[in-house]
Amino acid sequence: MSKIIWSKIDEAPALATYSLLPIVNAFTKAAGVDVVTSDISLAGRTLAAMGLAEDELSKLGEVVLQEDGNIIKLPNVSASIGQLKDCIAELQGQGYDIPDFPENPANAEEEAIRAKYNTCLGSAVNPVLREGNSDRRAAKPVKRFAQKNPHRLKAFSENSKAYVAHMAGDGDFYGNEKSVTMDKAQKVTIALNGKELATIDALDKEILDGTFMSASKLRAFIQKTIDDAKANGVLWSIHLKATMMKISDPIMFGHALEVFFAPVFEKYATTFKELKVNANLGISDIEKKIAGHAQEAEIKAAFKAVVDSDSPKIAMVDSDKGTTNFNASNDVIIDASMPVVVREGGKQWDRNGDAVECVAVIPDSTYAMFHAEMVADCVKNGQYDVATMGSMANVGLMAQKAEEYGSHPTTFELAEAGTVTVTAEDGTVLMSFECEAGDIWRMSRAKDIPIKDWVRLAVERGQIEQVPVIFWLDENRAHDAEMIKKVNTYLKDLNTDGLDIQIMDVTSATRFTNARVREGKNTIAVTGNVLRDHLTDMYPILELGTSAKMLSIVPLLAGGGLYETGAGGSAPKHVEQFLKEGHLRWDSLGEFLALAESLRFLARKHNSAELEAVTAGLDFANDAYLDNSKEPSRKCGEPDNKASHFYVAQYWAKALAEGDNAALAAKFAPVAKALTENEDKIIAELLASEGSPKDIGGYFHPDDAKAEAAMRPSATLNAIIDAI
Repeated sequence: MSKIIWSKIDEAPALATYSLLPIVNAFTKAAGVDVVTSDISLAGRTLAAMGLAEDELSKLGEVVLQEDGNIIKLPNVSASIGQLKDCIAELQGQGYDIPDFPENPANAEEEAIRAKYNTCLGSAVNPVLREGNSDRRAAKPVKRFAQKNPHRLKAFSENSKAYVAHMAGDGDFYGNEKSVTMDKAQKVTIALNGKELATIDALDKEILDGTFMSASKLRAFIQKTIDDAKANGVLWSIHLKATMMKISDPIMFGHALEVFFAPVFEKYATTFKELKVNANLGISDIEKKIAGHAQEAEIKAAFKAVVDSDSPKIAMVDSDKGTTNFNASNDVIIDASMPVVVREGGKQWDRNGDAVECVAVIPDSTYAMFHAEMVADCVKNGQYDVATMGSMANVGLMAQKAEEYGSHPTTFELAEAGTVTVTAEDGTVLMSFECEAGDIWRMSRAKDIPIKDWVRLAVERGQIEQVPVIFWLDENRAHDAEMIKKVNTYLKDLNTDGLDIQIMDVTSATRFTNARVREGKNTIAVTGNVLRDHLTDMYPILELGTSAKMLSIVPLLAGGGLYETGAGGSAPKHVEQFLKEGHLRWDSLGEFLALAESLRFLARKHNSAELEAVTAGLDFANDAYLDNSKEPSRKCGEPDNKASHFYVAQYWAKALAEGDNAALAAKFAPVAKALTENEDKIIAELLASEGSPKDIGGYFHPDDAKAEAAMRPSATLNAIIDAI
């Protein structure tokens, strides 16, 4: 049998898998395809790091290098330190003999433990699996559904004060960046004042970038945004990605926290030092550190006094609970939070639960320019019209740990002031930087073969869609200048006849794309890895209501395919609702679409009539799912994720029963009949399970039997599916 690997992951999509996968396997096995799971959840990776489970992620890293690799990758947790500590505690409570997370390692043994746990932090999964570039777009049926059933985007006020603030000049990564293209494969050494920080094996024609963010200028910038927010009468918020950028962004977060709550950190500096408070982890971690201390109540009151002063107002994660933007570094993830700012008319929520116009503070200008123009465009031109707006499709460079998202091993908070050098193996200094202690220095890389494939994929998508293809590259940014040379070279080798291909800086590209979006026209944005992430959340959330409905295909360089689902994340609030009342509002449309593309790949590869029929049947089911509005309700007591799986199974069986493949028609005719005749009974059984708390044996590491029982409560549906 052919094989599809379905990733076992975290939170809402993990729960949905308990219901969906038995249905998937019942249908695909009829065409000779076995769908198997591979555990790359945070808990699975944590146990593997401690030698108590198979290292499934490393195994998948081998699969993506095979010509027949076929993986459906659901969203996983990119863990912060706080999340990892919670996961470790849960596993310990389940009886696993693993050590605590050593936040401040005191000896070699703790250093070794920390090194193992570090492999589980941040974006540990994506760089391993993404051995290809990204093709993300709204599937046509999904786009049509969104336009026919437009979700609400809130209007920007006529004189909206909303804006984005970012660093500029020589203080941030953009202004300090230097870049070189290697002329041969060789070892390259990064050093601070002659002391080695890291050594890498650079490839021939690889682009290497070095840059740094000044800690002192970052803090001055943060203070200015606070002062400006007071003067402008807007709510203050900070937007980072401390999960994906697991070294740099928590540091920026910590600086911002210390500046915003400067009186608290100044007054209690001695206590915080004694308790080893780490501002990078947020106020929630500080509260854990001060628990039981004589000054606990006093310190909590001091933080609350700053918030209550409304000078300026600060954005809240949960107004009812008094949880601020600074609760934890992973609470506000920029590619999810900034689309909400635009969706809500340039507003976020204050401590009273009121939506207030805001300044979105985004220190790193390399991508902040995009968000600044998105907000400025709506301030100038008003909110988008979901019923008429065009689409942004994205071709993203991400293969082989491309650019900033692959920079974790070469990102450093500098321990001392001095010179950072990047040196070739013959001693030639390729780049050098004068830095201060505490500055954030990073190197990112982009390899030649992925860049060449990225250009090819962009041209291919342009030929298919016949819309403008825009490379988002800034000739004034060091990295982009090197990229532009390669783009111009590789375009000459491709058939670009009749195509509108342009290169624009981030601000210009955003304006060009948005003008077309407002005219109902489509555009292909060809971007690097970070902008890929930001664009493919922003535009789908505005267009479709969620980025989870975005089709995300990664043609692997080796010839296989990686099919990603749920770009919007793993939806912890959905799990919270499910545990409370048995209702899961996660929409599995992303999984349905990814499965169809995965099966289509196999059908073409093996020239299989059965697979073509099963794929066509799923296409029909996906269209029917949208046309009949069978997406999960948000309310308990109404059909949820489990019911949506039933309807897809019903539509899929009907398509096969009425299809041209006689063997499949004979097999699925009784299935379609049973699912249709028992619809009312099945829905009643599914709804009967709602309204009460659910025990699944763990948040990060559920008990499979308990979770499956909670997600497959209809005996009638189970009997029909299991009998196929």
